[in-house]
Amino acid sequence: MVSDRLLINKQTQYFRQFIGPLFLILVCPPAVFAFWYTNVFLDGSFLRFGQFVTEQGLWKTFSTIWFPYFFGTPEAWKILGVFAGFELALMRLLPGKRYEGPITPAGNIPLYRANGLPAFAITLFMFITCSFYLKLFSPTIIYDHFGGLLGALNIFSLFFCLFLWMKGHFFPSSSDVGGSGNFIFDYYWGMELYPRIFGWDVKMFTNCRFAMMGWPLIILSFASKQQELYGLSDSMVVSIALQLIYITKFFIWETGYLRSLDIMHDRAGYYICWGCLVWVPGIYTSPTLYLVNHPVHLGPVLASLIFGVGAASILINYWADRQRQIVRASAGQCTIWGKPPLLTVARYTTERGERKQNVLLASGWWGLSRHFHYIPEIVGAFCWTVPALFHHFLPYFYVLFLTILLAERAFRDDRRCAKKYGDDWQAYCQKVPYKIIPYVI
Repeated sequence: MVSDRLLINKQTQYFRQFIGPLFLILVCPPAVFAFWYTNVFLDGSFLRFGQFVTEQGLWKTFSTIWFPYFFGTPEAWKILGVFAGFELALMRLLPGKRYEGPITPAGNIPLYRANGLPAFAITLFMFITCSFYLKLFSPTIIYDHFGGLLGALNIFSLFFCLFLWMKGHFFPSSSDVGGSGNFIFDYYWGMELYPRIFGWDVKMFTNCRFAMMGWPLIILSFASKQQELYGLSDSMVVSIALQLIYITKFFIWETGYLRSLDIMHDRAGYYICWGCLVWVPGIYTSPTLYLVNHPVHLGPVLASLIFGVGAASILINYWADRQRQIVRASAGQCTIWGKPPLLTVARYTTERGERKQNVLLASGWWGLSRHFHYIPEIVGAFCWTVPALFHHFLPYFYVLFLTILLAERAFRDDRRCAKKYGDDWQAYCQKVPYKIIPYVI
């Protein structure tokens, strides 16, 4: 029995550290192009894409969809260069309060400049002003060059992740670095927890200032294309409005995100960096891309209902995150829903042997389940997707992906916390017994 368990554990580890990462590295890049091509040229139908592959064969499919854009286009590289340079400048030049991230396993404290919200406001202002008013470029520029942009982002990101792997080996930014010795896994997962290049924090840039800052510009360009082709539909208005609320909420809460699993635990490799630089622009915006050529007219009642539910979900998601932020900032000296918070003091030891502690909130929204905030996040994403109605599955892939991602993250975070906090985590779980859905999971 012991030998069987060891064999199963070895096989599981082999899958997690080699087969799984290699599969995602090989499959995800062409998948992003397939989604874009299906949305733009195949009426958003996976059935038509399947027929296209069957009729053309794999080689012709690759040569039609991926090869023309594999290295991007000159226009795409110019757009990305200007955007990346602008966001890097805002990170460095805009004033902002000094913000300390959570202490790392090696005992380091990452430092940030909290200027995400003004950077977001300036980015939107500049895009709208330069495209709609100054006419320096068309507001449809991102839609018109999206295939080339995905190609440029993909090829850059693949090499950038290789650079990060080398950087972790030869000139890491801090002592929070390490590898498994397996190149595939280390490339996929990353070597460093908080890499910095010339003072710029890599994960803050890729996650917050590129992916999340690019998202609103992409969907505004998509909306402009629908306006140019068909006139702006109320379905597009509802979808765009909800996403802009969600993204604004993100930048209001950006310092809270810097204490999330993405930043605190996930290292800077293919999983995070390629995901933010390519998967977020290509997949998170796909419901809006579908709407460009499928204008749906919902009517005022249905449009208002969808918007109301979506906006309320985003607000609850922010409210839950804000409750935890307040408790952490005040060390529990506050009220939640008008009452003193129910807390668990969770103790842990860093790699340096230092004894530390955190407070875990077990009341308010966090008393319903340990990851309750994922529920309104999924509902909000569904609400900005459902204006597409149910003619094709493609717009709903993002919602399905998000549901799987957050569920996996909830289980992974629970395993990590159980290892980190030990008996204190078990005490917390007795107060909040459900992971995600109260009384169900």
